[in-house]
Amino acid sequence: MSDTAWLDEPLAYERVPERFNIVPVLVDRHVTGGRGERPAILTPERTVSYSDLAIGVARAAHLLMRLGLQPEQRVALLLPDSPEFVYAFLGAMKAGIVPVPLSTLGPPEEYDHALRDSRAVALAVHAGLYDRVERVWPTVPTLRHCLVVEGSPPGTLGFETAHAAEPPVFEAAPTHRDDMAYWLYSSGTTGRPKAIIHLHHDMLFCVAPYVRHVLGMTGEDRTFAVPRLFFSYGLTSCLYLPFWCGASTVLVAERPDPARVFELCAKLRPTVFFSVPTSLAALLREADVTPSNLSSLRLCISAGEPLPGPLYERWVARTGIECLDGLGATEVGYIYISNRPGAVRAGSSGQLLPGYRARIVDDDGRDVSRGTVGDLWVSGESLAAGYWNKHEKTKAAFVGEWYRTGDKYLVDADGYYFYQGRADDLLRVGGNWVSPLEVESCLLEHPAVAECAVVGAPDADGLEKPRAYVVARPGVAVGGLEDALRAHVRSRLAPFKAPRWVTLVEDLPKTATGKVQRYRLRTG
Repeated sequence: MSDTAWLDEPLAYERVPERFNIVPVLVDRHVTGGRGERPAILTPERTVSYSDLAIGVARAAHLLMRLGLQPEQRVALLLPDSPEFVYAFLGAMKAGIVPVPLSTLGPPEEYDHALRDSRAVALAVHAGLYDRVERVWPTVPTLRHCLVVEGSPPGTLGFETAHAAEPPVFEAAPTHRDDMAYWLYSSGTTGRPKAIIHLHHDMLFCVAPYVRHVLGMTGEDRTFAVPRLFFSYGLTSCLYLPFWCGASTVLVAERPDPARVFELCAKLRPTVFFSVPTSLAALLREADVTPSNLSSLRLCISAGEPLPGPLYERWVARTGIECLDGLGATEVGYIYISNRPGAVRAGSSGQLLPGYRARIVDDDGRDVSRGTVGDLWVSGESLAAGYWNKHEKTKAAFVGEWYRTGDKYLVDADGYYFYQGRADDLLRVGGNWVSPLEVESCLLEHPAVAECAVVGAPDADGLEKPRAYVVARPGVAVGGLEDALRAHVRSRLAPFKAPRWVTLVEDLPKTATGKVQRYRLRTG
C-alpha cells in the first residue's frame, strides 16, 4: 500500500481502506520513505535496521506460505523477545496468517490447550523452551510444522536456515481491514486461557492517540519494556508504538531484573521505559544498592496494575523521571485511560484518551453520577472482535459497541479515573491476571490441604499479591507446610501465581449456604 497520506489525518474507521494490511504501515513505509538504514531493533548483541526488518519479515512470510499455511490459519509463537519473534509475528500477518504468541512462563498443559484450541498449523519455538512442548506438539492434530530457533531437534525445522533461504521481498496479502490479524491468550474468571481476536485495523486506533496525546514519540525515541512481547502491554509498547513512528525498540530475551534494567539503560540508552508497579518498586529497592544511570530516559509508563500514589511519589523523588500511570486491557488492545505529561494525578489511572468513550454504570447497566463507584465500560475502534470459541463469554463481555472491563472505577470532577477494585475475584499481579480458583485448585491437589481460599493482599509497596488461607487435613504435620505449599504451586503454575503468603487457619469464614466470605479474608 503506497498511499498512506490518510494516516496523517484524524483517524476514523471509514478512512481505513477496506483492503488493508497493518504490516506495510509498520515496516515498509519507513523503507520507501528513505528511513531504511535507521535502527528498528536494538539488542545487546546486534542492531536490525528497518531495511533488515523488512527483509526478515518478508522471508518469514514466504517461509510460512511455503509450509502450506493458508490465510487466517494460526501459527503459535513460543519465543523470547528477539528479532526472530518480530520476523515471525509480522511475517505471519503480512501473509494474512494469524500469529498467536504464547507466554514463555506457562507449563506444558497450558501449551497443549492453546495449540489445540487455536488449531495451530505451525509452531515457532526457541530451543531453550522446546522441552516444554517436545511431548505436546506431535499430539496436536492440526499441527504440521515445528520451527525451532537456535536448534533443530529431530522432526523439526531449523528456523534460521529455512528463513535465510527465502526471498527478501513479499507483497502483503490483500487482507480486509476487518480480517483477523493476531490473537493473544488471556486468563478468564475460571483461569482457563481464552484467545482474544484482534483485527488488522485495531492497532491504528491504539497507537495513534497514545503517541499523539501521551508519548509525543518521534523517530529519535527508543522504547524499552519490562513486560514481554507475548503480553499485550509489551507487544504494543515495543513493537506497534515504535514501528508506527519509525523509532527503535530495545529487545532482550530474558525478563530483565532490576540490575539488568540499569545495565541496559546505560548501554542502549532508551528514552521511553514501560514497566509495571511491581517492577518499579523492585527498581527503587535495587537503586539503593546498585549504581543506576537512567539519564537517557525522558518518560516512564506504568500499566498492568494500578500504580499506588506513594509508589509514584517515591519513583519521581528518586529518579526525577515523570511516570504516567494508565489503564489498558488486552480486549481493548492497549492503554485507553492515561495520565498525561505535566498533568499527573497520583493514585489515578488518568483521563480518557481521544477516540474512546467510557461509562461508569451500576449493576443494571445504568450510568451513575460522577464520584460514584460503578463498573467501567469502554468503547472504541480498537476493541477486539471477541473470544475464539467462547460464545457465552463474548456475549457477557461485549455488549454491542461496549466492553465490560470488570473494573470498578469512579471519575472525579476533572475526568480522572480512580480504581476501586475488580467486579469479580480476579487478581492483578505484576501486570498479569491471576484466577484465585486456579490457584486454589492447585493447592487442593496437595495431600495436606483440606480447604483453601486465595485473595489479594497488599505487599510492603501496596501492590496486590496472592494470599492463601489453608485448612490442613487432620493429622497433617504443619511444620514447614507454608513453604511446601508455595513450592507446590510454583512447580505447577507460572511463578507469579504462587501465593506470596500462606496462612494456616482452623476454618474459613462462610455464609449460611457454605460460600466462603472472601471479603472477611481480605480485611483479616
